[in-house]
Amino acid sequence: MINFDIWALMLDVSIISGLLLIGTILRAKVKWIQSLFLPASMIAGFLGLAFGPSGFNLLPFSNQFSTYPGLLIAIIFAAIPIGAAKVNLGEVFHRVRNMFSYSLILTLSMWGAGALFGLVVLVPLFSDLPSGFGLILGAGFLGGHGTAAAIGEGFAHYGWEEAMDLGMTSATIGILVAVLGGLFLIKQSTEKGHTKFITSFKDLPDELRSGLMPKHKRFNMGQETVSSSSIDPFVLHLAIIAFVIGVSYWLTNVLTDLIPSVSIPLFSVAFVLGLIFQTISRKLNADAYVDQRVMERIGGTATDFLVAIGIASINITVVMDYAVPLLLLFAFGVLWAYFLFRFIGPNIFQQFWLEKSLFGWGWSTGTVAMGLALLRIVDPELKSKTPEDYALAYIGVAPVDIIIVTFTPILFSLGFTWVIPAVLLLICVIIVGIYMYTGLWGSSRNHQP
Repeated sequence: MINFDIWALMLDVSIISGLLLIGTILRAKVKWIQSLFLPASMIAGFLGLAFGPSGFNLLPFSNQFSTYPGLLIAIIFAAIPIGAAKVNLGEVFHRVRNMFSYSLILTLSMWGAGALFGLVVLVPLFSDLPSGFGLILGAGFLGGHGTAAAIGEGFAHYGWEEAMDLGMTSATIGILVAVLGGLFLIKQSTEKGHTKFITSFKDLPDELRSGLMPKHKRFNMGQETVSSSSIDPFVLHLAIIAFVIGVSYWLTNVLTDLIPSVSIPLFSVAFVLGLIFQTISRKLNADAYVDQRVMERIGGTATDFLVAIGIASINITVVMDYAVPLLLLFAFGVLWAYFLFRFIGPNIFQQFWLEKSLFGWGWSTGTVAMGLALLRIVDPELKSKTPEDYALAYIGVAPVDIIIVTFTPILFSLGFTWVIPAVLLLICVIIVGIYMYTGLWGSSRNHQP
């Protein structure tokens, strides 16, 4: 590794960008890679891991390379609320009640079940494990590389430096489980006639395999909301994000000085300030000049770089030290995700349970993007309206997710190890109980083919 300066930063970005280009080309041209549906960022990360410091050590990454995820996750969370459309929560919940309930159960139970499995099984078996080890499952499988970075950063403040590497490993394995397991479930479901819109893989659009969009299916990345004679529209959006991140960093340091016993993550502060910025801009009627699609692209850019850097910076030595408990945790995670897919989904959703549950499988083991990729296989034209329902339902789920990621490291560090799994799983039981009491549980069976 080389020492850090402005040119070291440029070199890090250049190397990862080159790997992302290679990953894109490999996805577009290599058939067996296409069959795995791996995103280019993940391919780039594997190349960086193989040829970086943990592999052949041929890529000259700087000594700050592994710290980038902490900044990138703040960018991702800051971009979420800025530019978002105003919604009526009452109308939203009425429309997407089942998706909201399913998403909440999926979110709470992946975190809660993982934490409980860690406390009940792994910590007694491996006495040197931190009490929060089970949270690695939710951070990686459910949250992906972004949440893994956030949890890793949170635990690092309390002395568990290896949490970042373990979280990134969990997220990487989770995507592989999402893809391979998802393809198996699709094959099994098509054979049983559970799919509504396809009968075989032959119906799959070519762009899902290659990652290249044909001209007639392309659409604009966003709108120009200001004149470039004043400021470039993209620069305006970048400036908003950079300003929010800068203020968030300053405020995080102030809060750390005021409350030294509690570490407040940068990404959480960035999300809150993003909400405040959006509220103020809406009050001033300036929100019309912030395009949500452009903000999503900035967040997506940060996500791709985070995935690539997160995988490339994994410390293999740390992973090997935790190999056995990690394998046990991942095996449990796969079984739990299948339980959510096969038991919760069919009993929650009244229509299109397979399509929506398959999306849940991809999300609960990999990322939302992997869930959408699997959904597009069984529902190419998105007639089940799963993405729309999820986008609306996540308005209510997002604050819960933020609270979990922000406060779980704090609570575990303070010794409240059993509170998190107990509360999270109890809420899941209550939701299921409400569905059973109201007669909504199991109603999808009436819609089976």
